[in-house]
Amino acid sequence: MNITTFKAFKSRNYRLYFIGQSSSLIGTWMQKTAVSWVIYALTHSTFMLGLTLFASQFPSFLFSMIGGVISDRYDKFKVLLTTQVASMLQASLLTILIFANHYRVWEILTLSVLLGIINAFDVPARQALVYDMIDDKNDLPNALALNSSMVNLSRLIGPGLAGIILEKFGDPVCFLLNAISFLAVICSLMMMRLPKYLKQEHKKNVFGELREGLSYLKNTPSIAFVIAMLGLISLMVLPFSTLIPYYAKDVFHGTAQTFGVIDSFIGLGAFSGAIFLASQKTGANLRNILFINTMVFGAGLILFSHQHNYWLALLFVTIAGFGMMSQVTVSNTLIQTTVAPNMRGRVISFYAMAFFGMQPLGGLLVGALSKWIGTTDTLMGEGFAALLVGLLHWRYLRKEKLKAKQAQVLEQAEVSAV
Repeated sequence: MNITTFKAFKSRNYRLYFIGQSSSLIGTWMQKTAVSWVIYALTHSTFMLGLTLFASQFPSFLFSMIGGVISDRYDKFKVLLTTQVASMLQASLLTILIFANHYRVWEILTLSVLLGIINAFDVPARQALVYDMIDDKNDLPNALALNSSMVNLSRLIGPGLAGIILEKFGDPVCFLLNAISFLAVICSLMMMRLPKYLKQEHKKNVFGELREGLSYLKNTPSIAFVIAMLGLISLMVLPFSTLIPYYAKDVFHGTAQTFGVIDSFIGLGAFSGAIFLASQKTGANLRNILFINTMVFGAGLILFSHQHNYWLALLFVTIAGFGMMSQVTVSNTLIQTTVAPNMRGRVISFYAMAFFGMQPLGGLLVGALSKWIGTTDTLMGEGFAALLVGLLHWRYLRKEKLKAKQAQVLEQAEVSAV
């Protein structure tokens, strides 16, 4: 780690965003952990864990493209502020429901659907607004890597804290702390001094701009490939986290605290990976890093899947977390640093669709598959799926390298002819 690791903090707006969002994300991970534990305690079903993921993320898939258009058409700051207030209200409703102690699974799933709809508008606006927060645009890759470190540090702290609170104070306190945590990010947004929003005339309607975004993606294959690979990882590999309660309760015979510890070690690995990425010099080959870390992700999951030694399992799941980090962060960085500014919100919405849309479908697939072939074999299969996606990355990199060589030879031949 060196001074360049935190160079994005030179921007005051980004510093405020980082502080506020970090506090809120710890609460978010506490709530995610608590929801998974509550659902598994009520149903003892890995399929229901997958259904919970589906309920919270599939609505993001359905509405993300509209969210991207809204982000490009309107003031991103106001959109983000609105979604953060809405998220706080959703968390408050969930808190009241749990405090009442008469909750049912369908009620939790309904509120999860509501959060998924909010996130469909939140993610494109939040990711695109980071660009406006950075004074020196050369610091954007560093800011996006620090974003990932923020998410994964929260994942490191949140689940472990949730496990302790679930055991010591009960479910309601976890949900209450998450609701309160949104005040931090709302306050940080209000303190920012962003460039004045200039309203632009839009000649096309929402659906016309949506088609324009799809056309842009079709004509930019390098971005389309990154989004497609993220979609495959989200469908076949990232839903592994829905199976962690099974390992905590049935493999290691633990409690909610055990679940929180395992989830925190995933976060530890991902946080380490994010700091590694933030420390990379400007111009680092992110596509190579993405390929290598995808292979590391798969290897970590395979080693973890059938491990019955708790301490070795924590080591292997940390390795998996390190590799997992690149899937979201590097993909986001490659998109944000190459996409046309007027298309940023819409392209990020496609990225969000690949991430949020495929995971819930994968959650259902993983939940059903675990019933058929067993949970440990299912997770091992996810590891092999990651290796397969890594090989697709390697094949793409080889083709791009070959194209570059052919273009160089052609250019030299043209120079020689002159």
